Amino acid sequence: MKMMHEDSNGESTFEFVEKRVEEMSVTSNETLPRPASEGNLLSSVAPPSALPSFVSPSMGSVTHVATSTTHQPITVTQPVPASTHAYHPTTFSPVIPPSKGGDVSMVLPPEIGPAAAHAEGSGGLLGWVKGAVGSGGLLSKVAEKAKNSVDSMITTLDPQMREFLYSGGDVDVVVASDKEVKLSPVREAFQAVFGKATVSGLAAQATMIAAQPVGFAAGVKAAEERILALQSTGKLHPKQPIVAIENFLVEVEENKWYDVGVLMLKDPDREINLHTFTQLTPVPAAVVALAQEDTPNDYPLRWSGLAVTIGSLMASNLQVHHSEWHQALTGVSRREMLLIAAKVLAGLYKNSIGGNII
Repeated sequence: MKMMHEDSNGESTFEFVEKRVEEMSVTSNETLPRPASEGNLLSSVAPPSALPSFVSPSMGSVTHVATSTTHQPITVTQPVPASTHAYHPTTFSPVIPPSKGGDVSMVLPPEIGPAAAHAEGSGGLLGWVKGAVGSGGLLSKVAEKAKNSVDSMITTLDPQMREFLYSGGDVDVVVASDKEVKLSPVREAFQAVFGKATVSGLAAQATMIAAQPVGFAAGVKAAEERILALQSTGKLHPKQPIVAIENFLVEVEENKWYDVGVLMLKDPDREINLHTFTQLTPVPAAVVALAQEDTPNDYPLRWSGLAVTIGSLMASNLQVHHSEWHQALTGVSRREMLLIAAKVLAGLYKNSIGGNII
């Protein structure tokens, strides 16, 4: 006989008990007395006629063979219940809706699509890479920006490196001065406008104009003389472009004096003559009067200006170097004023070379 017991883990187990046939024969209307020594509640329950089934529905019905009390095999057939867990097939839902043909299609952007891929005799990824690396391509622009960033960092840490990084190209200009306050802004302006430019300086002095020119005519004439003086040295090619800078005084109204600078460029090869001016810086009338007093009446160049420069007098009164009196008086340095005017001059020169100025 088989008896089912439930252990502490909740699992059912079966135990086979062998007893004599005569002890197991009882009638259906007879009640077995509960032994006083046994406390098992299952002792009064009739044994099961068959083992439970653990066979899946796909196996159909299962035949159980049990042994009766007379040790004769009894065959019991029980239908297997359907599974309580229904089978739900999984369906695939693509993110990109399929086309009419059933396949998934993607739309590529024009720059990497089939038309661009097969352009210029190349196809696929190779064609896209070739277009990106070529002139004006994505990678070319990234490389150019990276180069500009590195150059900017280098010139910030060491401003003198600008001359070496941006020198060269097709533009070669000589400044008629060896003073850094004039040479530096012209170099920076031309390199900013043209990308690359070679700008050097040679000392030149106007000898036919007063030390301190007065008036626009005298200032422009002094700049021209600097160019002529440099050309007469024979150190330059006759067709060499030259830039000259000259500061002069101008009286806008009675006893209203201003300092202004002229920047002149001459390119004999292209027959280009250009000039522009810096902003006006006010000069106290008392300082101009002092310069007039210090100029002798028999000064041979008195017709063009004064024998004493305004820069020297302003520097003496402000207790600064003669090249820094603009900064001390107005807060704007002479170099900054020359840089803005030099950029204007370089822009005019570039357009003149390109034929944009008639």
